[in-house]
Amino acid sequence: MREIDAVLFDYGGVLTGPVKHSIAAWLVTDAIAPESFSRTLRAWLSRDAGDGTPIHRLETGELPVEDFETLLAAELRTTDGRPVTPSGILGRIFAGMQPDSAMLGLAEELRSYGVRVGLLSNSWGNTYPRRRLDALLDAVVISGEVGLRKPHAAIYELALGRLGVPADRVLFIDDAEPNVLGARSAGLHALLHVDAWSTRAALAGLVPDLNRHSTGVIA
Repeated sequence: MREIDAVLFDYGGVLTGPVKHSIAAWLVTDAIAPESFSRTLRAWLSRDAGDGTPIHRLETGELPVEDFETLLAAELRTTDGRPVTPSGILGRIFAGMQPDSAMLGLAEELRSYGVRVGLLSNSWGNTYPRRRLDALLDAVVISGEVGLRKPHAAIYELALGRLGVPADRVLFIDDAEPNVLGARSAGLHALLHVDAWSTRAALAGLVPDLNRHSTGVIA
């Protein structure tokens, strides 16, 4: 007897490969001094900063992508002294972020067993494969489209409403601990994603049908 009726997936780093790999490639390609990016990221993701940082405003759609890129470029420095080109910087940061076929297969498999599946993602102006996601998922909630962001309770509540499943019957999966904690505070079950294998193993304890297959990959 399964323990949950729905699964909410984050996108970057969950339905795709690790975001850090794409960032690492971009740092090399654009010759960005890593410490300048990590310092900016820490400051702009800080919970102590409230919701007014450029990242938080970008995630809710309040700050246009072009303005964010200008602000970010101003905080960065290069290893060779060249100026950082603002235009298209987000596209370059996420250029190496590719779909994780095992996780997408897992979502498809869950749905075949009658488990509702959805997406809950904080957007950084990303281009999502919407046709594929809309065909695969029962609900899609992207922060920049709804004006809300994780880890605030309101966006989890919105996603639950679109799924039509109560919080205590939903598992949320994310690769960022603050978002996992936010989901738990909103009454959802939540799992910190590390890789497809361990996430599938954890889900198999909640959805026994998953034990029928060893890989979770659907061709």
